[in-house]
Amino acid sequence: MNLLAPAVLATVATIGPAVISGCLVGLSMGLTGGGGAILAVPLLVYWLGEDPQVAVVISLATVAGTAIIGTAERARLKQVEFPTGLLFAAAGMLTAPLGSWLGEHLPPQLLLVSFALLMLLIAARMWWRADQAIPPPAEACGPEDGPSCSRDPEGKLRLTSRCAMLLATIGLTVGLLSGLFGVGGGFLIVPALVTFASMGLSRAVGTSLLVMSLVGLAGVAGHLLQGREVPWEVTLLFVAGSVPGLFIGSALTRQLPRALLSKIFAAMILAVAVFVIARTMFG
Repeated sequence: MNLLAPAVLATVATIGPAVISGCLVGLSMGLTGGGGAILAVPLLVYWLGEDPQVAVVISLATVAGTAIIGTAERARLKQVEFPTGLLFAAAGMLTAPLGSWLGEHLPPQLLLVSFALLMLLIAARMWWRADQAIPPPAEACGPEDGPSCSRDPEGKLRLTSRCAMLLATIGLTVGLLSGLFGVGGGFLIVPALVTFASMGLSRAVGTSLLVMSLVGLAGVAGHLLQGREVPWEVTLLFVAGSVPGLFIGSALTRQLPRALLSKIFAAMILAVAVFVIARTMFG
């Protein structure tokens, strides 16, 4: 019995941090509609000791796996708009491998500092928008009126050339960031769907998960094509923690004010970004 104790403790020491980290990522994804994936890389690098490039691959795989399950749940609730999401995802899947290629050729320190700067931008945006009212879906209007994307009287998106161009451009940006930094891109997708596609918040979150799952898979494929192996043991432990965290976060969003959640999460991202910059620049 005493001989087994060290082995058991070593196993717990290995499994525990990975599952807890995954749970934190899933929880924040459920609370914010996808933006929580921004925490995955810092947790993997500074708590689990993974190489930054490897952390990006694990993050992508975790985001994709968790988002697939979240998409299935949201689809059951009829909160996923598949045509719009597939357009977004198709654009993102084109640039995700390019982001993966860029990440392979950047020095790890530069990759981490760039990632931290992205975190600062996200934190500032989330804090600034926390108290702003989410714009309601636009009333039905003509194709040339109102926002670039409008809806017909039945609520279906009018996919004009201007609307398709706008959504595809945002999708290309999301794919590049996803492949480069291992983020899901929900922090861009959700507000873009609400603002430009006149989509309700719940449906925007569900559609965002669909996009994240497909773009994340494309990003993982990009890394595999580069010859980088995915550490599946850590990845599966991360997913094992992120899935229940996702459902807990989704349940909490129905109980807590969204503005409060956004500010708490923004403050947390800010603290992690400062930590990453300090550790990277000053050791």
